[in-house]
Amino acid sequence: MEPVSLQDFVCALDPASLPRVLKVCSGVYFQGSVYEISGNECCLSTGDLIKVTQVQLQKVVCKNPGTGQTMELNPNFQGLFSPLTSPQSYGTLEELISATIQSSKQLPIWFMSTHRIDTKARVVPQEQPLMLEAVEMYLGTCSARCVLGKEAQMVTLRLPLSQKGTFWVLETGAPRTLLQALRDPALKGLLLTCPTLPWRSLILKPEYEVQAIMHMRRTVVKIPSTLEVDVEDVTASSQHVDFIQPLLLSEVLARGGPYPLTTEILEVPVGPAIFLSSWMGSLQKGQRLCIYGLASPPWRVMASTKGRKVPRYFMVSGAYEGKLRRRPREFPTAYDLLDALQPGQPLRVVTTKDYEVEMEIPGFISLAVGDRLEVLGPGHAHGVHSDIDILLCHRLSDLAGEEEEECEKEAEDREPIMLPLYYAGSFVEEMNDGRRYRLADLTVQFSLPCEVKVVAKDSSHPADPLPSFSGLRLEERIVEPFLVVSLDSEPGMCFEIPPQWFDLTVVETEGQPGQPGGPLRIATVEELSDAFYYHLRKLPVENQTPPPRPPKRQAFGEPKKQSCKERSIQSSQVSELQQAPVLPRLKMNTLPKDTKNKPDIYSKPTKGSKPTKSHPREPDDDDDDEHDYEEVVEDFRKTL
Repeated sequence: MEPVSLQDFVCALDPASLPRVLKVCSGVYFQGSVYEISGNECCLSTGDLIKVTQVQLQKVVCKNPGTGQTMELNPNFQGLFSPLTSPQSYGTLEELISATIQSSKQLPIWFMSTHRIDTKARVVPQEQPLMLEAVEMYLGTCSARCVLGKEAQMVTLRLPLSQKGTFWVLETGAPRTLLQALRDPALKGLLLTCPTLPWRSLILKPEYEVQAIMHMRRTVVKIPSTLEVDVEDVTASSQHVDFIQPLLLSEVLARGGPYPLTTEILEVPVGPAIFLSSWMGSLQKGQRLCIYGLASPPWRVMASTKGRKVPRYFMVSGAYEGKLRRRPREFPTAYDLLDALQPGQPLRVVTTKDYEVEMEIPGFISLAVGDRLEVLGPGHAHGVHSDIDILLCHRLSDLAGEEEEECEKEAEDREPIMLPLYYAGSFVEEMNDGRRYRLADLTVQFSLPCEVKVVAKDSSHPADPLPSFSGLRLEERIVEPFLVVSLDSEPGMCFEIPPQWFDLTVVETEGQPGQPGGPLRIATVEELSDAFYYHLRKLPVENQTPPPRPPKRQAFGEPKKQSCKERSIQSSQVSELQQAPVLPRLKMNTLPKDTKNKPDIYSKPTKGSKPTKSHPREPDDDDDDEHDYEEVVEDFRKTL
């Protein structure tokens, strides 16, 4: 086949013959393009092979050959098209019939008039196709028997041969729809006419979208048929050519099999490593992998180490078989206590930080280090300006065992204490649980975060690092599909890759995957890099409500200032009352006696001086009157 333009090849293409392999004979490149414009390929190199799989009509450009004007038609355009056999027109029907006889054409023929024709039967619109069946005598006049319309609504008209008008001969056959006119190779390049369009003659130029597969292209390539490139059909000589189509791991996951699947890495995502495991370094271009399918179960738990200056972070699979023992949890706020409270599970904590009430609301009390509390549940309190979300608790006795049980009856009669949810204190869980749990059981029975200690490692993971740490904090549970993968060189040791966060580009390869000698050994613990851990922690958690906001200080500023002032006055007065018996001014009477002969130490007041008590009394003034402190006590009693 000789090279032709892509547009000519597509217009003459039979969709039933797809797929076809084309070779680019003259490439094209648009300067400044990034290979694609609006999702369509615009750059092809000479020698490229294209496997055309589908052709779709996008639009049809209708052009007036006389004026050069164009308009676009949708593929679902409902007008009918008829071809013009020649650009010559005829003034009467007689001229048209004579030219037809001279050209040796046989009746019937199709023609049209550029003017309206009025008859007794009906009016023929302009440019309406008519079929001329025969010439006969009708009412003593030589007439042309014509048929108007289709088979369902055919009307026979008899027009005299002297009928004037501008007539054009049409191609033999009934008018065609837009798609029929485009698929008929006999109409290629002919002038057409359509009664519903404003032009007498026109040319149709379709524009297609060619969907094809190219070598080492991951997605289907979309090429406009108007791209100025010459192609050659080489389907017959290219039966042995395989078009390698790369795949992402996410596409392998969405495809759902078949597994196991042997692949080769083509590209590794750019960026910092998400796991600190040794197998991450082996994931390089050219490495062959075997994909065994979807990991089960689909959930993981993120964990961080406790008691280390530099914490380490891990992702633990739901299939982890190590044994864990609970450790007391730490709660920084009252909101965290409420979040950890589970129905039917009592929660008792010990306060590790003093707490002083800032607002004078009934039920709000101060806490001291060592106070034992039992969390009851949420509630509401009436504040100065608005309601406050609170946490209801019971203060427990410091006694334990039998003495504590004796005090429980008395505790029932006490009013519960209230803590605002925004209270930033510090609590440690009071617990006595020596049982050993599996990870799956622990996450079902207790809410996360949770403090644990791994007391027995996972037997299927010899290098399990978790038992070496004094404590772990199980942060949260995530549900995400993972693929079980192994290196082709080590089929017995498998690991799990999350396509959402580490989407390798691979290509399928031939050959059977290596068969492991026994059951698959899957690493159930993976250490996370700091960057990836913080990325996961930023992801939103379903059904998680934000913690409450503390009230604005302006709302309670005035009452707080008053209460602080009152407390300051009361404290000062009580202090003076308590210190009154030992005030220095009580000893003023004895000092002059001991210092009569020592004027250099104390001197008597001069005659012109006024008594000290006649001055306005200041809080820190020294008073010579030994009974002034009694006035202070009296004032304090009146205040009370």
